[in-house]
Amino acid sequence: MNIDTTDTELLNILQSNFPLDIKPFNLIGKKLNISESEVIERIQNLKDIKYIRQISAIFDTRSMKYKSSLIAMSFDEDKVDDAASIINSHPGITHNYKRNHYYNLWFTLAVPPNSILGLEKTVEILADKTNAKSTRILPTLKLFKIGVKLDMTGKDDISKTEDKEFYGEENISTDFDFTEEDIRIIKEVQEDFPLVSEPFSMIANKTEISTDVLIERLIRFRSNGIMRRVAAILHHRKAGFRANAMGVWDVPIDKIEDIAPKMAAFKSVSHCYRRPTYPDWPYSLFTMIHGRSPKDCNNLIKKLSEISGIEKYDALYSSKEYKKTRLKFFSQDQFDWEKNIMGVK
Repeated sequence: MNIDTTDTELLNILQSNFPLDIKPFNLIGKKLNISESEVIERIQNLKDIKYIRQISAIFDTRSMKYKSSLIAMSFDEDKVDDAASIINSHPGITHNYKRNHYYNLWFTLAVPPNSILGLEKTVEILADKTNAKSTRILPTLKLFKIGVKLDMTGKDDISKTEDKEFYGEENISTDFDFTEEDIRIIKEVQEDFPLVSEPFSMIANKTEISTDVLIERLIRFRSNGIMRRVAAILHHRKAGFRANAMGVWDVPIDKIEDIAPKMAAFKSVSHCYRRPTYPDWPYSLFTMIHGRSPKDCNNLIKKLSEISGIEKYDALYSSKEYKKTRLKFFSQDQFDWEKNIMGVK
């Protein structure tokens, strides 16, 4: 089913900052010169045809005091699918992709601060259960940018730079103490929002607080860096962004602080991180690039090389998506998984 220009403008708005207002869909409608009911109807249709995965609050893993990392594993080609299935059983796996490299399975793992096993032991168990040939743990050493916003209108050049309104290291908060009320709120707003005139009122009722208190708390979460934003997450391929390139760069450590912000400034670079290196993995800087075709991604990677002067790099394309979901904070599922692995009832 085709979508029209109003749908594409709506998708752009929803990916940015969903209004923290008692009637958010009404405000969105005013921007598009359509009614609140039409906004809701269009969003429901975009969900039905698999353009939108969900609309919810997006929280920062480190600010939530979870320990997380990108993990790379190597498998024989005929073992990758089975390995991915085993790895996906862990509730802390949010993204899992097959990529064109010796390290051909790449996934993100996050564990809560009171995890029984911890991140490293969990990776060790997953590597053992899947008979991985080699494993590399690649945590974020510094975050320069995170935030996927796909231009659905086709008006933006993939090589266009943007302003500095994106989430980075300076936004992370690690000294926030969560109350029981905070936890109840987070558990609700991380789920898909109801498509009703006053979604925050419905969520507030579930958390036994007023709508005003809920909205004020979300504004505080955002200002403290705990919540990156409230936004729609799209099905990338369905939305037309069929190429996903992980650009990895061999950048001298003393040049990262200068080069990373230049790369992060490009709109089509959704993630930019410094990560550790290994003898067989010299790449210290990672950039995620989303394009409508591999050609788009390749052109941007060449441009990033030109503006940075970094000539030693690689581009790892995802050839299969095994898992893509949001992490569920304060969930019992992770502890149940750990107890099952340990044989504890």
